[in-house]
Amino acid sequence: MYRSLLFAIVTAIAAAFHAYATEGGAVPFAHGRLCVDKSQRYLCHEDGTPFLYLGDTAWELFARLTTDEAATYFENRRLKGFTVIQAVIYTELDDTVSSVGVPQWVDGDVTRIHPRYLQHIDSVIDLAASKGLYIALLPTWGDKVDKQWGKGPVLFDVRNARAYGRMLGKHYAAKSNIIWVIGGDRGGDGNNKTVWNAMAEGIKECDGNHLMTYHPHGEHSSSFWFHDEEWLDFNMFQSGHCQDSYEIYRRLLLPDYDRRPAKPVMDGEPRYENIPYDFNPRNRRFDDYDVRKSLYQSMLSGACGYTYGCNDIWQMYSPGYEAKCDANRYWYLSLDAPGAAQLAHFRRLWLTFPFVEAKPLADVIRPASGYGGDAAVAFGNDAFVLCYFPEGTTWNISLPDAWQGVTYTLAWFSPVTGVVYEAGADNRTLFEVNIPSADIHKDWVLMIKK
Repeated sequence: MYRSLLFAIVTAIAAAFHAYATEGGAVPFAHGRLCVDKSQRYLCHEDGTPFLYLGDTAWELFARLTTDEAATYFENRRLKGFTVIQAVIYTELDDTVSSVGVPQWVDGDVTRIHPRYLQHIDSVIDLAASKGLYIALLPTWGDKVDKQWGKGPVLFDVRNARAYGRMLGKHYAAKSNIIWVIGGDRGGDGNNKTVWNAMAEGIKECDGNHLMTYHPHGEHSSSFWFHDEEWLDFNMFQSGHCQDSYEIYRRLLLPDYDRRPAKPVMDGEPRYENIPYDFNPRNRRFDDYDVRKSLYQSMLSGACGYTYGCNDIWQMYSPGYEAKCDANRYWYLSLDAPGAAQLAHFRRLWLTFPFVEAKPLADVIRPASGYGGDAAVAFGNDAFVLCYFPEGTTWNISLPDAWQGVTYTLAWFSPVTGVVYEAGADNRTLFEVNIPSADIHKDWVLMIKK
């Protein structure tokens, strides 16, 4: 019996693979605008179709890429299963738009985007839509509100922030593929809060069609300042580039998940692939294993989505530009970095199992004695359980009471290759598992299905 059940799992994943490849990663805009689902935990389309926010960080997209270069970038991301691209209008690194050779705003008036730059932005957003991609659009980087460590200058106050928001809301209200992101690596405390609120409210006054969130600085969440604001549809936190374990999710994700009223939550800027740990070039660089850990640990803890980042791509590093954060490869040479390619395996897993009908499962996994590594996480419902093991050898599984007396199948899913390996059948609620050989890779997903 277990072989037929396991075959059903493998067949379902294969079918999801086929549908995914046929669809080419495209988002079905025909399902209507995006909204928060009835559980208040996930995002969906207007007709109820679930939506996975699987983002890429492309902050300098508009300022540094031509439309032809953007087309190359979008096609690569489409085929890898990305659904959202995060990009900024008024960027941190450039005042002049290299792709069209004009300033970003007109005569010092930040309420007026230069017409040629605005035309370029519109063309890139439309191009993204043609590829089935949403643009998570930041009106400005945070240094234009609160300079701190950025280039600046500070340009916004409450008055012009609201006017700028109204202009953007009116201009983009009819676009099908916009998600608004207020902020930009800054806090919402002090005088910042009134400015960010004014910008968000200005947009919402003219655009009631699109979701909105807030991008904070490292190791902070939008919930710290804006959870109860009507304009904040879902929380976004930045786990950042100085953490490499589940502890950061205990600090940010789990408290947000428990907040009331409930709102979806996600990691909008985890550790970037190929960025030095803690921004120190003497340290190791984060790699695909770090990407996988942040992806699976956050998503199996109840996140509504996840944003990937690559150190070379967020800044669109190319000849003629200064390398920031010790970038060492041009953006177009980093498009196929291993971590980016492996995100597709998670999306296929998400297409196979009904994530929006499940929840994080505490106390399902316990390490064997003597284990001192990172935390494993479990997620599921009465029909399936997914367990992500970041490392280790032997783990103890304690299934919920609903699994008593039920025969179920077990299979190992490789987050590196997407391959499924048969692991037999069982009917115990308490048992021990040994993860496959670490010679292949350290992390694995155990799929348990009735």
